[in-house]
Amino acid sequence: MDIDSGTRQAWDFVEHTGKSIFLTGKAGTGKTTFLRALKAHSHKRMVVVAPTGVAAINAGGVTIHSFFQLPLSPYLPNTTFDNRFSYSKEKRKIMRTIDMLVIDEISMVRSDVLDAVDNVLRRFREHDKPFGGVQLVMIGDLHQLTPVTRPDEEALLKQYYDTPYFFGSHALKNVDYVTIELKHVYRQQDEDFLKILNDVRDGHVTTDDLNALDSRYNPTFRPNADDGYIRLTTHNRKADDYNRRELQALTTKMYTFDAQIEKDFPEYDYPTDYRLTLRTGAQVMFLKNDPKGRYYNGRIGRVTYVDEKMILVLCPGDEKAIEVERETWENTKYKLNEESKQIESEVVGSFVQYPLRLAWAITIHKSQGLTFDHAIIDAQMSFASGQVYVALSRCKTLAGMVLASPINASAIINDDRVTDYVAAQDAAAQKSIERLPQLKEEYYRHLLVELFSFRPLTIAESGLDRVMQEFFYGKTALAALHHSALLDMQTKIVPVAEKWTTMIGTMTAEQVHATDFLDRVKRSAAYFAGQLTDIFEDLLRRTGLLEVNNKVAKKRLDNAYGDVHDMWLSKRILLDDIARNGFTPQDYLKMKQEAILSAMSENEPSKKSRGSATRSRQNTATATVKGDNKPKPDTKRASFDLYKQGKTINEIATERNLKPQTIFSHLAFYALRGEIPMETLLPTAHRTMIEKVIAKTGTDDGTKAIKSLCPPEISYEEIRLVITLMKGSKSQA
Repeated sequence: MDIDSGTRQAWDFVEHTGKSIFLTGKAGTGKTTFLRALKAHSHKRMVVVAPTGVAAINAGGVTIHSFFQLPLSPYLPNTTFDNRFSYSKEKRKIMRTIDMLVIDEISMVRSDVLDAVDNVLRRFREHDKPFGGVQLVMIGDLHQLTPVTRPDEEALLKQYYDTPYFFGSHALKNVDYVTIELKHVYRQQDEDFLKILNDVRDGHVTTDDLNALDSRYNPTFRPNADDGYIRLTTHNRKADDYNRRELQALTTKMYTFDAQIEKDFPEYDYPTDYRLTLRTGAQVMFLKNDPKGRYYNGRIGRVTYVDEKMILVLCPGDEKAIEVERETWENTKYKLNEESKQIESEVVGSFVQYPLRLAWAITIHKSQGLTFDHAIIDAQMSFASGQVYVALSRCKTLAGMVLASPINASAIINDDRVTDYVAAQDAAAQKSIERLPQLKEEYYRHLLVELFSFRPLTIAESGLDRVMQEFFYGKTALAALHHSALLDMQTKIVPVAEKWTTMIGTMTAEQVHATDFLDRVKRSAAYFAGQLTDIFEDLLRRTGLLEVNNKVAKKRLDNAYGDVHDMWLSKRILLDDIARNGFTPQDYLKMKQEAILSAMSENEPSKKSRGSATRSRQNTATATVKGDNKPKPDTKRASFDLYKQGKTINEIATERNLKPQTIFSHLAFYALRGEIPMETLLPTAHRTMIEKVIAKTGTDDGTKAIKSLCPPEISYEEIRLVITLMKGSKSQA
């Protein structure tokens, strides 16, 4: 399989199926390039995490521990975290609405950490599915750097895990994922050198391999200052000592540059030394890619001039020295844009320093992902699986490599658990690749079935019904109404939906993509949206206003009510969207996430203060975020201001990337407050027609029934506005 087919298959699995993947490949095969393309072009909502701060910054993501708020101690199966309720509303929203979790450098992630991630995602997503049902994209090479486990942690984890590698995760064993290996190597072009690297990676070195490596052994080698050799060592101490000796050997004036730290940037995430000490003649390595193309991450050069304000670095092959400027590394966290409903990266801190480090020597660990023209490798004290392979594979050519210590077969450490796992994955991968067209079709049907699945809502309503019967039976009619609602779900909705989805499962691929079927999907969505409105809209509104003095009852009710409200409203919004706009996988995913966010946003205030009938559930104009004095933006106010500028609802919706019905709801808020003339938003003829229908039907809470008796130009939003006006008139009377 060449790089093009491997990348294409990986993309198809990620973008067009719900199947999780492990994307692997030798050093230099384009795994990082694939990650960049995924972030730039995927239609799915994703979060990118990595096991270390440096890896997270390089991947443009955050660390696993910071995003999921995991303790640094090992995670033991079937345990819970003390910080269960400390996740912010924004963090919960992000976890509820992502389609995909990307984990870079997965080879360094311990099995228990992956199970801890599973624990958190199940809590805020689908409880009965591994990782809450989210699609995993795991990127890395198990033949390179391994998980770091202290002896005491290893002794503890051995009681629960047969391996510290990520594939030992109990949750992952319940995930049907596919392994895709990228095989075309870009870094090295010499076939003989590639064979040596492959044999070292696989742990099957031959006598010829060792002889070829032995030919590069030269313990007394001393490079010329301008040759650009870098020494790769196994331990930090050895690298630091070597750099210190070389710097002290220079006689030029020494200059020190301190980094500038702003806001939140933890010391363990520093991308280079806080205090950079240089002299003219020092060998340095660039730590970033230059937008102008003058240098790249890993390029070696020599300082030709330095003072308090200027650093010049000349690299081998260049005629002119590079004037180096300070660069900024950003520490980011994920946040949710409430208006666009997109997950965005928010900068929470920065590290400003010259993108340089002393580079007579660095550790093999820090060389991961870098490429060198010339390197001196000292791997005699290698202590972990994959270290020798990582060191050798940093070099472009065998001729550019010098061994400071001999490499014999005993220095090439391979883990049999990795070898056995990779062999099993290779056998299974081809079967999944052959099934790719079928998997795409299954994903399409899965989304359709998910759209018409009402069992989660039924289960949630069953829980709310139990709370109502336990605490409120005989005290309010709502207890009986919730029991009736549960029966309606079990008799009127679930059986009809299951019959419908069973039929979808028996249809041919041509049938489920046909125009007449997709029109039927729209009609079915409208039907179920109407049923859900009739069953729950008024019932949940009244339940949300229920006064509760008993603390235990209030807590139980708040939790159960919140679950039902969020599931009901998100499902109804989604069905309404599908009924209007039709079904495609890409649009469905976007609509689903927006529906979940809208439901959670509307319900949040009611959880904080049950019984406040006069407070708008979405009035956040003066709310503040903990630790931040800036007020949250009032999304309704933004629509109102644009409306006052003379823009139409459709123009505002286009400008704000929101749906017209959402803008209508924003403006209705101000119409009810008397700040917009009601007749400009709700034509008098429409209002009169709706009021007549309501008077005729004798009900004011069945919007679908009312809509069916009104002309097509009358919208659901107008009907709901009239109902609100009529209810307000009744309460005043």
